[in-house]
Amino acid sequence: MHRTLSHIDPQAILAKNVVVEPFVCIEKNVEIGSGTWIGSNVTIMEGARIGKNCEIFPGAVISAIPQDLKFKGEDSLAIIGDNSIIRECSTINRATNATGKTIVGKNCLIMAYAHIAHDCRIGNNSIIVNNVALGGHVEVGEYAIIGGLSAIHQFVKLGKHTMISGGSLVRKDVPPYVKAGREPLSFIGINSIGLRRKGFTEEKIEEIQNIYRYLYQKNFNNTQAIHQIEIEFKASKIRDEIISFVQNSGRGIMRGYNQNK
Repeated sequence: MHRTLSHIDPQAILAKNVVVEPFVCIEKNVEIGSGTWIGSNVTIMEGARIGKNCEIFPGAVISAIPQDLKFKGEDSLAIIGDNSIIRECSTINRATNATGKTIVGKNCLIMAYAHIAHDCRIGNNSIIVNNVALGGHVEVGEYAIIGGLSAIHQFVKLGKHTMISGGSLVRKDVPPYVKAGREPLSFIGINSIGLRRKGFTEEKIEEIQNIYRYLYQKNFNNTQAIHQIEIEFKASKIRDEIISFVQNSGRGIMRGYNQNK
């Protein structure tokens, strides 16, 4: 178990088969599920809830207090779902009282030196690549991939199955199922390869492509595009997800490449 050279607060709750390597610090009010491995020199602070069969690599800091000057020490959590991997020197801050929970979902891969700020919510099966920085209150849908060295503005929402190009500055919301790149960040197509890998049929992929033609390639504004989409496409889960995302975007969705010229 390798716990003799580590500090584990007596009030921390660790399952019997958690492996803790040397020089780890685990504070009170921490819970860690069975089968999880904690690498050397990891710091797990108050409010962490780590699921089963996770891997936390050396130098990571989990559940440090928010980097928010409004934070006054209120109770909050940083939750990591089962089977997630947190690589070297990543930082995941616990929440403020705005939501009470920073959440990394199940089966996620958070690569080295990534930062996940307070009150973020990362969907299941997402990949956040090296040196990505997420501001507070960012929401990431399931199966999203954020390329390395990208910076995500606070309160931005990334839809499910999105792919963000490395080095991107993400200031606007990114709708589901798309690829985003260039500067300023723009729609560059459907994440068709990713969708095929996840079992989407060609019919569903074609539906997504045709819907986004109205949003990004027909010179409509968003209101006009949604009106046309509702006329031209039968109600479906995918159609309604895209419409709902656009209509409920707090920061506005990213534009098309030609719209940025």
